[in-house]
Amino acid sequence: MPILPDAPRLAGAAAVVLAYAGLCSAVFLGQRNKRRRAAQAAATLPPDAPRNSGEVLLAYASQTGFAEELAERSAAALRAAGRPARPVALGDLSLERLARNDTGRPVLFLASTCGEGDAPDNAAAFVRRLLDATAAQPALLTHLRYGLLALGDREYRHFCGFGRRLDGWLQAAGATPLFERIEADNGDAAALERWQHALAHLAGGDDAAPLAWQAPEYAPWRLCVRRHLNPGSQGGPVFHLELAPPPGPAGDGAPECSLESGESGESGESWQSGDLFQVAPPGPDGRLLAPREYSIASIPADGRVHLLVRQQRGPDGRLGAASGWLSEGVPLGGTVMARLRPHRNFRLGDNARRPLILIGNGTGLAGLRGHLRARAAATGPHAEPAPPTWLIFGERNAAIDYHYRDEIDAWRRCGLLQRLDLAFSRDQAEPVYVQHLLREAGAQVRDWLARDAAIYICGNAVGMAEAVHHTLIELIGEAALDELTVAGRYRRDVY
Repeated sequence: MPILPDAPRLAGAAAVVLAYAGLCSAVFLGQRNKRRRAAQAAATLPPDAPRNSGEVLLAYASQTGFAEELAERSAAALRAAGRPARPVALGDLSLERLARNDTGRPVLFLASTCGEGDAPDNAAAFVRRLLDATAAQPALLTHLRYGLLALGDREYRHFCGFGRRLDGWLQAAGATPLFERIEADNGDAAALERWQHALAHLAGGDDAAPLAWQAPEYAPWRLCVRRHLNPGSQGGPVFHLELAPPPGPAGDGAPECSLESGESGESGESWQSGDLFQVAPPGPDGRLLAPREYSIASIPADGRVHLLVRQQRGPDGRLGAASGWLSEGVPLGGTVMARLRPHRNFRLGDNARRPLILIGNGTGLAGLRGHLRARAAATGPHAEPAPPTWLIFGERNAAIDYHYRDEIDAWRRCGLLQRLDLAFSRDQAEPVYVQHLLREAGAQVRDWLARDAAIYICGNAVGMAEAVHHTLIELIGEAALDELTVAGRYRRDVY
């Protein structure tokens, strides 16, 4: 018999939910007013804003899009202060472009680290052309002045590993740092404020005041569906979630669950398959905590954002702030402060009409499901047949952990999935993982790549994605894999 909570506990829970709902409403309305004021202020540049002739280049190395977003926000803040600025992907920078910079045209680097000290995929060309090839040329960049923001996660051994490597290479090449390298652990606010101080200095403003930039804006998304997918699993509980978007400009601030999944709404919120959903969970004091990001498992035509979330617990047994809030904390019908975030590195883009090899494990299936749904939506009675698609997916037990089995089986039967390989590691004495299936199918992988296929990987960075990466190097060689990365045919959403 279930144990029912007593009246005081019910009252307390209701008070928490009401308080959070009030907070969401207040934050949403406040942000709407803030957007209106910011748009008015940005319409004209203040006549007394400091004006410097030298353009600031902001070169970003970004895996999930966070460094890219910070580069864009930094460039917008500099331009608003009268200093020309332009963001550019690090992989697009050439040695000639860096070497000809004079002291009036500094370069600011925003460098994320992927996994255990690796460069993000969009920096692969830069690493191959410059960091690996020109390490022994000390007078290469004697005219370059630069600043560097290194983004990382202290849970990894090589914290900010790529940012530190880039900083060391720049100084060894003779470049002069404008300020000491700034390192940010998971977007630490104090570190980012130091970066804003550096921006203020470049803009010719008061060093005591950090240069203001547009902060992330969250809105209330309503939780409409929460379904436990793997009761009895040897792994953590996994939940399928569906969240209704906030209303459009004419709405009253309260998203509704009236639409069924699969119906399009009129909220104006849109995204592409491959994008991310950033959730800001509430803290004990009601303030929003540091956001967590999840791969979106749906497309706008579904009418809702679908997430595949594994409940996390810390060493002390406490629920993770975001996964616990999404899986147990927020009631059905309650609101979650969140926002959509573009993830250009993982969108289909030019690969939409190419064959796709989709590889993932666990909740990494979410990002791959988004691409599969996009590909399914693009087919129809009058549309061209979908290009071949191959899914390689791994989990623990087929009977319990085969997420979205019915949907995947249907795609296999109708021909959308031309090939399906499944690795359930606990279903046999010797564990089988996706990299094992990939290695066994090496000849077919090379054949698909010869037919212009693109590879998408979604899931754990240090375990699955790292093993798959090394397996691909075994199959086609490191140079060929680098070429696929530069061409945008090797894309990863890893965490």
